[in-house]
Amino acid sequence: MTEAHMRDAVTGGAIEGGYAPAFEGVYQAFRENFEAFGEQGATVCLSVGGETVVDLWGGIADPKTAAPWQRNTVAVVFSCTKAATALAAHLLADRGALDLDAPVASIWPEFGVAGKAGVTTRMLLDHTAGLPAIRTPLKPDCLLYWDYMTGHLAAEAPFWEPGTRLGYHAITFGYLVGEVVRRVSGQSLGAFFQEEIARPIGIDFWIGLPAREEPRVAPITPYRFNKNDEEPPFIKAARTKGSIANLFIFNHGDWMARGVNTRAGHAAEIGAAGGITNGRGLCGMFEALLQPGGPLGLSGKTLAGFSETSSATHMDATLQMPTRFGPGFMHAMDNRRRPGGGDSVILGSRAFGHVGAGGSLGFADPETGLAFGYVMNRQGPGLLLNARGQRLVDAAYGALGISHA
Repeated sequence: MTEAHMRDAVTGGAIEGGYAPAFEGVYQAFRENFEAFGEQGATVCLSVGGETVVDLWGGIADPKTAAPWQRNTVAVVFSCTKAATALAAHLLADRGALDLDAPVASIWPEFGVAGKAGVTTRMLLDHTAGLPAIRTPLKPDCLLYWDYMTGHLAAEAPFWEPGTRLGYHAITFGYLVGEVVRRVSGQSLGAFFQEEIARPIGIDFWIGLPAREEPRVAPITPYRFNKNDEEPPFIKAARTKGSIANLFIFNHGDWMARGVNTRAGHAAEIGAAGGITNGRGLCGMFEALLQPGGPLGLSGKTLAGFSETSSATHMDATLQMPTRFGPGFMHAMDNRRRPGGGDSVILGSRAFGHVGAGGSLGFADPETGLAFGYVMNRQGPGLLLNARGQRLVDAAYGALGISHA
């Protein structure tokens, strides 16, 4: 990266960091997010071919104190965590310790009841296992208790015949895949991820944040719907009591509403939503997945599989929209031409990664060698990527001479 460290004033604070001249468009999009799109505090990092070409951060980390977003500020990245959890399972599979196509019950015997005997880890990874929610009423702080959640999931009956339908496992994914990781590795999900993935890569990324790191966390400002927002089909479906959407919103406790900015909420190993990192951490994780070997020693076959779409549907049983997934990763979802539009995440055809609630994003694109990470603390609208993140993605591809218009 040839651009020297810079500091530029923007609405509510300043932008710091640097970028290669060819990627000035990413800087401009990042700056405009603060000036015109309501960004509060954020960080974006890109690498191409293993070389960092953008590393920017800025704005306000904590609106209550006006503390600025620093280089080492981190924040909850919500469902971007799923990619980290999936990677833990893939690392075990690549080492021969886990068969993704074997029944989960072979390593988690309590799980093989109520019609789940044939569920495989691959079904857990690509959201086809039929366990996107839990029917039994859960206590408010349920997500803080691993055994409580995995016990309920072990007893739960699938919402459909496993493997026959796709429905986003928004919260349950982390406990399902994480319990497989725990039983195979003998370590908790967070400990395994830290020791076997984050440290070898050298990234500041946590699933279960230590107390010593707490002062660096930027609190999340949630998105507040207003009367002018178009009501998506997902919200309409959530009005039906007992539906998957209804259970997801009203029966997974109060972590999103009350726990996401607490010490207990940060310490919990919430493998579908509770990961804490920054743009540099997301970019670094995905950069490590672009070449065989590397710090994780993953095979070319394993890495190639991340780009293969293993489940896709015109109507996701949870999100009520078209979705596409690889084994634990989101793939490009272009719903712009649907009647009435729709949430999208526009990436390259071989790219794999994950969006987080409110707009965070991390991905890798093997065709271009691009790794990308974007993290912010003010959530935006929509179920997938909102305008702030997509503008950064478009600018990144634009610098490489690619348009997805």
